[in-house]
Amino acid sequence: MAALVLALAVGSMAAMEPARAVEPAATIVLVAYDSETGNTEALGRALAEGVASVEGVESVLRRISAVTDEEILRADGILVGTPVIWGSLSAGAKGFLDRVGRVLDEEIHGEGRTAGAFCTGGAPAAGKELARLAILAAFLNMRFTVIGGLELDGFGSLGAGATTGPSDPGLSTAELETARRSGERFARITAQIRRSPGA
Repeated sequence: MAALVLALAVGSMAAMEPARAVEPAATIVLVAYDSETGNTEALGRALAEGVASVEGVESVLRRISAVTDEEILRADGILVGTPVIWGSLSAGAKGFLDRVGRVLDEEIHGEGRTAGAFCTGGAPAAGKELARLAILAAFLNMRFTVIGGLELDGFGSLGAGATTGPSDPGLSTAELETARRSGERFARITAQIRRSPGA
């Protein structure tokens, strides 16, 4: 009888203890880039910094050729970067998008995930819009929710971009800051979508 009373008392005390909050898993954003001269990599690094600035979001920065299938599967959001090649995305970036589709084929593709694009090109136009649109179109077909970029003046964009040709070499402070802000926005919205019911 004493053992029964003791067991009931212990059970009652355990029921009175406050429930411990379970830490939610981090939202994961994969920033995958193809880069020939290092410019697209630098833009991707700035985006990844913006992503990492959001609490509860983990940024994974990888060259496209180094991304594993597991990283694609774990990603809640994917940002893909490319240099502009003849007015469009690179063969490496196109091949990566094809691989994302194959890897997620059993996971109802990108349902509940976010995606975005970024690029660098040698001239002010040079096909940067076309390259980003090609990436976004592929992600839309895979049922991702597409998130655009954010310009310093507050206007939206197709995603971070930089002009890096001989007349404007490298990345400017403004282009890097635009990428950081775009990365922060992408991470914030991805985390909101991940936390929403039914996501």
